[in-house]
Amino acid sequence: MTTLENDYLRVSIRPKGAELTSLLHKSSGIEHLWQADPGVWGWHAPNLFPVVGGCLNNQLLIDGKTYPIERHGFARQSLFETTESTTTHAIFTLRSSDATRVHFPYEFEFQIMYELDGPRLSITYRVVNQDEQTIFFSIGAHPAFTVPFFVNEAYDDYFIEFEKEEPLETHMLSAGGYFTGETKAVSTEDNRLQLTTHLFDQDALVFKNLTSRRVTLRSDRHNHSVTVDYPQFPYLGLWAKPGAPFVCIEPWLGCADSEGQPEPIQQKEAIQNVAEGDIFEAMFSITVA
Repeated sequence: MTTLENDYLRVSIRPKGAELTSLLHKSSGIEHLWQADPGVWGWHAPNLFPVVGGCLNNQLLIDGKTYPIERHGFARQSLFETTESTTTHAIFTLRSSDATRVHFPYEFEFQIMYELDGPRLSITYRVVNQDEQTIFFSIGAHPAFTVPFFVNEAYDDYFIEFEKEEPLETHMLSAGGYFTGETKAVSTEDNRLQLTTHLFDQDALVFKNLTSRRVTLRSDRHNHSVTVDYPQFPYLGLWAKPGAPFVCIEPWLGCADSEGQPEPIQQKEAIQNVAEGDIFEAMFSITVA
């Protein structure tokens, strides 16, 4: 376990999945990260690579061949190497191997960089292309924040505040977790989406056309909040297991497949790519107040 700490925050990251496991606000003593109760949902903040969401038939189609791939990819189950670490900064690296080539036939390094700066934790994803061709992939985050912050509060005391006041439209998912092509308006008041125990009864809310690049989890009962900034991520997912005391705020560069026929990886919706010898980077941040 790697621990980063400054005057504001203490965070912990485990080697498996390079997953954030604790986000402690020191002055208030609030642990903001869901503590992965295995009886409810056994993750804290999985990192999603090389796919986001589910692929049809649990397969990737690459250069005419199919490769088995689990929902959200293999990175969250993989053991990362800690390649750099100070009191406020750490880099975790996953390298291509015989194990990854079974699912994803590219040569790469996937690095996740954590950096504390005051009350802000930045997370940078870096994909280094070590292949002799362009690499295609998706990437995303899935941090779960405990709601409510205090024991004397209720889940529906909280809301998600969007950076901008805009209509929200979620893209509907089938029972298998694939997009159906249908959309549904999501009710808001001004720029607030109220949390309720039934908000996620039909799975995640997936927003593909937001202009907001910042959301804040807050309550009118106090001034404590968690803000997620995602300037480079055009897709955003919100999710919780119905009735569970957390909410996931998920910036994505990629998304699940749509119902129908599988498509080659380079034609998948929101697919990313990095050319031979190049490096891809994308960053988001979590600020606790």
